[in-house]
Amino acid sequence: LTNAMVSQIFHRQAPLKQASMDKMRRAVPILNNDDLFEMSKPPFRSFDPDIIQEPAIYRLYEVCMHYGESVKEIINEKCGDGIMSAIDFNLSVESKKGSKGEDRIVVTFDGKFLPFSEQRVEEEE
Repeated sequence: LTNAMVSQIFHRQAPLKQASMDKMRRAVPILNNDDLFEMSKPPFRSFDPDIIQEPAIYRLYEVCMHYGESVKEIINEKCGDGIMSAIDFNLSVESKKGSKGEDRIVVTFDGKFLPFSEQRVEEEE
């Protein structure tokens, strides 16, 4: 499990799959069977509008708002008319040193491309 996926599980935005329970138990020994069972239930994925007040989250929102239109155009240019899946999706958050020695953050969104379909009326036979 990635650090982003584990965080999603703890925030109840993704379920812990049966196949990963032993790894989670070893990584976080304080978790008991009841905790793991609760973590395995399908979550109620939601968004708390107050969370936008957290500065780090606001900056991510700001990046999407500022660069979103350009990202959309590049997706369309490279892949056609469609969107990036947030279901068949991987997220990684890393840190690195910049060219001047400063700490930098690298966020990678890796989502499957989903083309829009053309809706058609089926021909009657």
